[in-house]
Amino acid sequence: MKNKLKILRAMHDMTQEELAKKVGVTRQTINAIEKDRYNPSLDVAFKLAQLFESKIEEIFIYER
Repeated sequence: MKNKLKILRAMHDMTQEELAKKVGVTRQTINAIEKDRYNPSLDVAFKLAQLFESKIEEIFIYER
């Protein structure tokens, strides 16, 4: 699933490690999400949306 996580993280001047700590996952998980290799759980997706004050669908783009 495509996403805008790397862009949002950069806009907030945040490292992968800092973001990972804020949402309760590892830096490797954030890296995998940013590289479209891993789809986050719904819980993590909601935490990211809340942190960036966005809707989930503004961060993650579903493509068939």
